[in-house]
Amino acid sequence: MSTLGIIGAGHIGSQVARAAIATGYDVVISNSRGPETLADLVTELGPKARAATAAGAGEAGDVVVVTVPLKAIEQVPVEPLAGKIVIDTNNYYFERDGHIAALDEGTDTVSEMLQRHLPTSRVAKGFNHIMAKDITEDALPAGDPKRRALATSSDFDDASTFVEKLYDEFGFDTVNVGPLADSWRVERDRPAYVVRQSKAELVENLAKAPRTV
Repeated sequence: MSTLGIIGAGHIGSQVARAAIATGYDVVISNSRGPETLADLVTELGPKARAATAAGAGEAGDVVVVTVPLKAIEQVPVEPLAGKIVIDTNNYYFERDGHIAALDEGTDTVSEMLQRHLPTSRVAKGFNHIMAKDITEDALPAGDPKRRALATSSDFDDASTFVEKLYDEFGFDTVNVGPLADSWRVERDRPAYVVRQSKAELVENLAKAPRTV
């Protein structure tokens, strides 16, 4: 099994850690306040988890999950993530991040911004349109007609393939949106955002998403 490095220990990061450990992964998790502040979470997660700095989590992870506010992506370490698949869970909230004209105008995407910040990594969108609690609560085995679907997007086939594998291991089907330039289809306020949907329903919601909202 691989090690997941997780940069960001908020609601999504903590839930991805729980699901990953339940599936058999080792986890190295970080936050902006220092490894010592994650003692309670690491104790809960058990012996397959440890805390580190952001750089340490990036170095330790075979695959790295970046789950920090968009306004903080410039603080994501670049070199420790070089050559690695990076899963971006982020969304744009202008109330939190400040207005970014290219996102407001629909000429850029959140994940393309992270990809430019990490030019030697292979970024894939993942876990951005599901409520944190649902990552562990909504999981169902493959073939279950009630299984929920999640989307991914990447400019690299191996990155989107890994997210599809991870989704399946966690208990979800996958719809591949295509390149990062199309990842806006599953972002905030679009029809596919944080609603429970089957694979067919997700395909429909992606198709009817407006470019700007």
